[in-house]
Amino acid sequence: MMSAKSLLLCGSLGGLVSVVLGAFGSHGLAKKLSPEMLSVWKTAVEYQFFHSLALLAVGLLLLQQGQANLAGWAGVAFIAGILLFSGSLYALALTGIKPLGAITPLGGLSFIVGWCLLAVSVAGLKT
Repeated sequence: MMSAKSLLLCGSLGGLVSVVLGAFGSHGLAKKLSPEMLSVWKTAVEYQFFHSLALLAVGLLLLQQGQANLAGWAGVAFIAGILLFSGSLYALALTGIKPLGAITPLGGLSFIVGWCLLAVSVAGLKT
């Protein structure tokens, strides 16, 4: 499991990279990629950005509740999802190699696991 600080750092950097890659897609790739591949790129950016925000939320939750928490594993799953889901879509958009799309569902599954772990963690919070 990762520390709150590590998750907050990953979330912050993930957000930064999302903005940079989003701008690159809009300005640098708009005339180089087909509309279909540009849409794939945008999907990768959106999922990376949303899950970077989720990493920030998990990091803040860990700061509040302590490190021994399922939320920490949710953060690990979100990072795996970003790498597998968004990473495979970025590679697909840039190369056009369709088999890369076979990796994407593994990232989606990682996101689902992350959200489930986060929900279970939050459900167990003492109010």
